[in-house]
Amino acid sequence: MTPRDEHGFTLVELLVVVAIVGIVTAIAAPQLVRARAAGNEASAIASLRAIHSGQATYASSCARGGYAQSLDDLGRFPSGGNIGFISPDIATNGVIKSGFILNVGPGLAAASVMSSSNTCNGAVGDPITTYFAEAHPQTIGSTGNRSFGMDQRGGIFQDTTATTFTNTFSASATAVTPVQ
Repeated sequence: MTPRDEHGFTLVELLVVVAIVGIVTAIAAPQLVRARAAGNEASAIASLRAIHSGQATYASSCARGGYAQSLDDLGRFPSGGNIGFISPDIATNGVIKSGFILNVGPGLAAASVMSSSNTCNGAVGDPITTYFAEAHPQTIGSTGNRSFGMDQRGGIFQDTTATTFTNTFSASATAVTPVQ
């Protein structure tokens, strides 16, 4: 009988390693979901800031002080131009970006400033005096835990219940606070 050199791991050693990997995964998975949601929320805030910047540019250069009624109008190219007032990845109302749904609409007591046919980009909706923009999570708890809203003044507010903002949002509601 010749002696054999055994190489490899025993079944018990492999089971111990698999158990350790399972425990580490169970501990790390919730942290990963929280980190992903925080990243998505940061992206939503950045998108709202980009919308506000696009609205300011649209108002000052294209619509005689009026604001666009939708992301679609902000995404349209001005005559002679080849880019819209916002990035093409957010240039449609209801677009989903980083797990958040983005929308723009008329603000409170919005009045028409001029006819849409007179704007520099042939907007569909007439430019208006006020607007609101909002971002809410596609799946609460997974893609985000808060919703965000803003109006023409540029302050971004958060709702910790992840309720979708409307044009009537107010900072007096208990779950609505300014983003720091």
